[in-house]
Amino acid sequence: MQRQLGGLCWRKKNGAIQILLITSRETGRWVIPKGWPMTDHTDEKAVAIEAWEEAGVTGRVGAWIGRYQYDKVQFRATDREVLLPCQVDVHAMRVTGLSKRYPERKQRRRKWFDLAVAAQKVHEPDLAALIAGFVPPRD
Repeated sequence: MQRQLGGLCWRKKNGAIQILLITSRETGRWVIPKGWPMTDHTDEKAVAIEAWEEAGVTGRVGAWIGRYQYDKVQFRATDREVLLPCQVDVHAMRVTGLSKRYPERKQRRRKWFDLAVAAQKVHEPDLAALIAGFVPPRD
């Protein structure tokens, strides 16, 4: 099982919590920004870097809020797939900035969803549960 880091990017809009989801490059499914741990950075800094590269967001990365598992597609051919089991440690990230220009803007879509809708959009049951039960830290 390989370890990854993910950011549950959130904001308050009109008093309601919203979650930012992005599409994966390979399948186009709704996911959260995530990537590999970085040797020269803390987990929180790595989450911030991935969120910027994949979703164009900046903000405050908070505490670890949970984890989920998924199978990352390493190779896909017409007759088979090679999958890599991954465990993603998720940190809450309060979004304070959203850029139109960011490294993966031409490879992904991004969209804000209310909590319940975001939980329905993702395919991984443990991630859906994390989103559905998310309570942001007090300001």
